[in-house]
Amino acid sequence: MATIFREGLFADHVAIVTGGGSGIGLATATALGELGAKIAICGRKKEKLDSAEQTLRARGIDVFAAACDIREVEQIQAFVDAVKTNLGTATILVNNAGGQFPTTAETVTPRGWEAVVRNNLNGTFFMTQAVAVKHFIPSRRGRIVNVIANVARGFPGMIHTGAARAGVENMTKTLAIEWAMHNIQVNAIAPGIIRTSGTDQYPPELVEASRTKTPMKRLGTPGEVAQLIVYLASEAAWFVTGECWYIDGGAHLWGDNWIIDDDHAPKTPPIIEELAKSE
Repeated sequence: MATIFREGLFADHVAIVTGGGSGIGLATATALGELGAKIAICGRKKEKLDSAEQTLRARGIDVFAAACDIREVEQIQAFVDAVKTNLGTATILVNNAGGQFPTTAETVTPRGWEAVVRNNLNGTFFMTQAVAVKHFIPSRRGRIVNVIANVARGFPGMIHTGAARAGVENMTKTLAIEWAMHNIQVNAIAPGIIRTSGTDQYPPELVEASRTKTPMKRLGTPGEVAQLIVYLASEAAWFVTGECWYIDGGAHLWGDNWIIDDDHAPKTPPIIEELAKSE
């Protein structure tokens, strides 16, 4: 039986990792690259990409890095073409790029809503479509891993990204069916609270509250998430498709994800009280 994570596991693969300049994206690019894959990373901030490229090259990884705003379809098309020119036909796509900010449903602005949905949902789809059409479908070979979030019980406090990530989860299931005929496996992972440069931008009390609501009582690491992505990108997961894998220390199964105190609890309508008396 083939050993998972053996040396040279991805020697004949080209992996695209969006949002590969830091955090989960960089950890994933490193893990795949150290197992032999050629790596293409993209993101909006060139300085992050330059630093990540240097880090990957220092580890002996063949890497192509280019700025790409996944909200812009023309930039996606150009990047996907450049990957083929510089590295060859891609076999793996990790849709990691995304972004959001804490907000309540009543205060989120149209601009804020549209920016997050355009990035996390639209950008993910159009990157996936471009890679599939230009790389995977012609070669009849491809693995897609979509990085979403813990949306099993909604996403109070971040309604915009909750809606977008749920859309990607459904997209994952749909594409797993449509593209099975092309030998393309499509899965998603749903990380919980992971200690990255992204979470460092959130209020410390919000991060600590998330930690206490995790049964394992700690934050996850980018490396732990990367290992799950590596598995789903490998031949060991050949018969796995259309699934969403939670990696959150059990957070989606337990605890309050939004505090509703007694003073703000909904009042029972009079008709319900009358019905209760008649029973």
